[in-house]
Amino acid sequence: MLMNTHEARLDALRKELTRRGLDGLVVPLSDEHMSEYVGGYAQRLAWLTGFNGSTGTAIVLTDTALEPAAAVFVDGRYTLQVRDQVDARFYSYENVPETNPAKWLGQHAPEGAKIGYDPWLHSKKWVANATKALTERKAELVALDTNPIDAIWADRPMPSLAPALVHEERFAGQSSEAKRAAVADWLKEKKLDAVVITALDAVAWLLNIRGSDIERTPVALAFVIARSDGTADLYIAEEKVTPQLRQHLGNSVRIGPDADFVPALEALKDKRVAVDPESSVAAIFSILDDAGADIVEERDPTVLPKAQKNPVEQAGHRAAQAQDGAAMVRFLHWLSVEAPKGHVTEMSAAERLHDFRHETGDLRDLSFDTISGSGPNGAIVHYRVSPETSRTLSPGSVYLVDSGGQYPAGTTDITRTLWIGPDAPPAEVKDRFTRVLKGNIALSRIAFPKSTRGSQLDTLARQFLWSAGLDFAHGTGHGVGSFLSVHEGPQRISKSAGAFGGTEQELLPGMILSNEPGYYKEGAYGIRIENLLLVEPREIEGAEGEFLGFEVLTLVPIEKALVDTALLSPDEIAWWNAYHARVLETIAPQLDGAALDWLKAQCTPL
Repeated sequence: MLMNTHEARLDALRKELTRRGLDGLVVPLSDEHMSEYVGGYAQRLAWLTGFNGSTGTAIVLTDTALEPAAAVFVDGRYTLQVRDQVDARFYSYENVPETNPAKWLGQHAPEGAKIGYDPWLHSKKWVANATKALTERKAELVALDTNPIDAIWADRPMPSLAPALVHEERFAGQSSEAKRAAVADWLKEKKLDAVVITALDAVAWLLNIRGSDIERTPVALAFVIARSDGTADLYIAEEKVTPQLRQHLGNSVRIGPDADFVPALEALKDKRVAVDPESSVAAIFSILDDAGADIVEERDPTVLPKAQKNPVEQAGHRAAQAQDGAAMVRFLHWLSVEAPKGHVTEMSAAERLHDFRHETGDLRDLSFDTISGSGPNGAIVHYRVSPETSRTLSPGSVYLVDSGGQYPAGTTDITRTLWIGPDAPPAEVKDRFTRVLKGNIALSRIAFPKSTRGSQLDTLARQFLWSAGLDFAHGTGHGVGSFLSVHEGPQRISKSAGAFGGTEQELLPGMILSNEPGYYKEGAYGIRIENLLLVEPREIEGAEGEFLGFEVLTLVPIEKALVDTALLSPDEIAWWNAYHARVLETIAPQLDGAALDWLKAQCTPL
């Protein structure tokens, strides 16, 4: 019997590992910058296994007599998708956080095994945990000079050489010089000589540059070493450097080829150097340690100022949301006319939504691949539509569309769940939708004291589902960047606490987060309602101490046909009416004709 593509690749990998004297390999979805979304050249997990979600890991052992001889690890967002994309004959499915790759190795690696890993793709913490787990089996974790998958991936793409672009100060709200001066002050306060900046969005934010090296995330592949005198060294492929970039960065930013980054790390001998263990790969720690640098583990100093949008960035987000909202309304109106005819598919809907965004004239890219799921596909949390899976949006079905755009002024992310008429939706669907809506409203309306963390608010969005014995297997909210990553830390709203140093980040003014509770009935339908929120000071008469609240940034109607008004309180109905009045006020001036009439009808009070 002929082997399929992924079976052949797995077989080739095992042969390559055996040739290198290895008994296994860990294959994460990552790159040299610990990015969530990676360029095509770093899509090793998808190439090997077929899984194309945004996070995951595989472990391959060479001894096929072992059971299991390979495993793929995903979290609750991908439990359905991984089964569709990865062959169960060759991989066991492992659910994170119930287990994890390090723990699995401690249970399944052969006694005395040599397990390879690419130190440019893993964190220092992961290496320590895996090493400890393997020690219990008298096995060894082996750092590799080259990645074995790269040796067998004949048509592996090259890293992008697209030019790095200047992000204008009218969008950034602060000059790169001012940002570097703040980093320099931080270094001097900590008595440090330099900090290694490796996260691509941090490099982009610090230098006010953007790029197109990673699909859906406007960043340029580069590393930075920032110094206590306010200067910085940028390591980037020479082909990406334009005269405009040189002029923008000026004399205080030295530009060197990306090949010079490792020698530059080695040159930090005897220097006190800050490195963020959350965003820097194990290889960087090893190089600095071998060179004799004094490594100090600190959170990247750009993380918080990047997360706390300045007034210019906040205004930019509002403008981007208004522009994106008008595109969404045009799409929803189009869908209300065309979908009941029974010819719209998940793919054609996603393509038409992209067209509406493109027609704004300011769209630079989508902020992620549109999740366009009808019926049972909507129950797959991070479903990615393809020609093979695309369903027709049949009348009498639930349709979930989660999408966003990258605009120079801001990044958008919105989910709407729709009922494809003309018949009325079933009572169960309306009940579940309204419970999700109530959770979204509760989080939107809350005022909370300064120093509150996201995990302390998460229950607000789940309480109405919990009361019916229901829940959802993903976080309630993630941070969002300013014309940067649609998933930005350190802020989040989730059941699980813990971030840098084991301490969760408190929510601070200027942070932007998503608010996206959901409900998913496997094999039937999915529901999610997502708006973006801006953390802002909240004035409360008689308040003792500082309080914060949320401004709802996303302005698009919520599906009225799915609401069971009997389940809403008077306060919730008042919120709904006030929200839709804002939608109408902001979006209506951008519309005319039938789309405007549709918007007015959708925004009538409950």
